[in-house]
Amino acid sequence: MKPLSESGHLNGKLLIAMPAMQDPRFARSVIFMCAHSDEGAMGLVVNKPAPDLEFRDLLAQLDITPARDVPQIRIHVGGPVEHGRGFVLHSADYRATDATLQVDGHFGMTATLEILEDISQGQGPARYLLALGYAGWGPGQLESELQANGWLTADATPDLVFGDHDADKWEAALASLGISPSFLSGSGGTA
Repeated sequence: MKPLSESGHLNGKLLIAMPAMQDPRFARSVIFMCAHSDEGAMGLVVNKPAPDLEFRDLLAQLDITPARDVPQIRIHVGGPVEHGRGFVLHSADYRATDATLQVDGHFGMTATLEILEDISQGQGPARYLLALGYAGWGPGQLESELQANGWLTADATPDLVFGDHDADKWEAALASLGISPSFLSGSGGTA
């Protein structure tokens, strides 16, 4: 496991669920960390597409008229908190006025209708992932889960986060650390 930075912040990192993750909502999850501080943490699951949700249907519900050739966009289950709220994780080339959280030099996160309108018109960011809901932790909660061997941390790459093969992202994230899932144990050791 990569150590936490000196400040403890995981902004722009991936959390990779260990095989023994007890919470079924997070089994084999890869979570992109949008914000992490002493007050808590917020991230988006990037490898669990929402079944039966179409981007065009979402736009219709929001009264957004798309361009005729709007691409089919997968919608993800971003986490168990606020299922009805949408978040767009995107490349750093896009910024909505005062509404985009610049996570780092590669990623931003925006949760406004403006970005959906821009995407629907072909004017949004170069790369993006749409999620409903998010994963959230209170103060110290994520740190406890990391110490309890619930998660591994890894660097996030745009190709892994925005890639089309959601079913392969968990193993790809582990592989980025040089780890095969068959070598992982759900129990932590002590020294």
